[in-house]
Amino acid sequence: MSDVAVAREDLESRLEDYRTELTGYCYRMLGSAFEAEDAVQDTMVRAWRSLDRFEGRSSLRSWLYRIATNVCLDALNAGNKRARPMDLTDSTPVAQARLQERDEVTWLEPAPDGRVLPQAADPAETAVARESVRLAFMAALQHLPPKQRAVLILREVLAWKASEVAELLSTSVASVNSALQRARASLAESAPADTALADPLDEEQRQLLDRYVAAFEGYDMTALTALLHEDATLSMPPYDLWLRGHDDIVGWMLGVGEVCRGSRLVPVVANGTPAFAHYHPDPAGGFTPWALMVIEIVDGKVSGITSFLDVKRWFPLFDLPERLEG
Repeated sequence: MSDVAVAREDLESRLEDYRTELTGYCYRMLGSAFEAEDAVQDTMVRAWRSLDRFEGRSSLRSWLYRIATNVCLDALNAGNKRARPMDLTDSTPVAQARLQERDEVTWLEPAPDGRVLPQAADPAETAVARESVRLAFMAALQHLPPKQRAVLILREVLAWKASEVAELLSTSVASVNSALQRARASLAESAPADTALADPLDEEQRQLLDRYVAAFEGYDMTALTALLHEDATLSMPPYDLWLRGHDDIVGWMLGVGEVCRGSRLVPVVANGTPAFAHYHPDPAGGFTPWALMVIEIVDGKVSGITSFLDVKRWFPLFDLPERLEG
């Protein structure tokens, strides 16, 4: 094998070393785990086809991020925008609550940590990475124009220098700094609350989740109410309905949500925060998938519950079993 062929083969193998971090970058940009994986695959194909033109004037990582950024900007400029139910409608009193489904491309999607967060030796770096894929932070990112979003992620999350971002975006340092300033100002107007990250949880947070599981599986609404913030939210994509306040949440669970009685919760991690695979009792025995439930914790209580109901998409993505035995 020629030296050129060996060098090309080595470069191709190194592309894969960046897949997870690129997936995390594209996920933050696009708000969809599946679109992120498609964007990274497109990036890898474009990179492979262009290897002969890669002259090493920048690092391989920078070159891949340039390609990935262009792929994401193309997708965003085509009109792709993700949201949470609370970004689209007002909360509904439980007495008036109706389930209305919207197209799946509307929704901000969950992601398993392992697919979007590369291993990092520095605990502080790991914490920043987890913080930046929280649902609330991801939702805030979706309100930024595409280039501001890219600048904010590269500068604030990935800690790139302004000069490096300017080179990647083929613009000036002044332009990058201006975009970052505008992005920071936009986020400050509706700053997402800090929520507990899944690793590490402190003892109080672990006990809270244990009590949450016991209350939910036992369908003890008095105990559940005590664990929820007074203004906690419940949303259920792909439905645009969302509820605010522990009274309305419990009212829903004792009404339409009564079908959840007798369920089982299996702990997982999604978007850097605690989550559960929610299984319903099966009349034939055992339990079948119902939702991926992402939990947000603020100041020692549950502040948000997002139940993603399209289990045919989410359970395989999280490598969850198709059923639980009784």
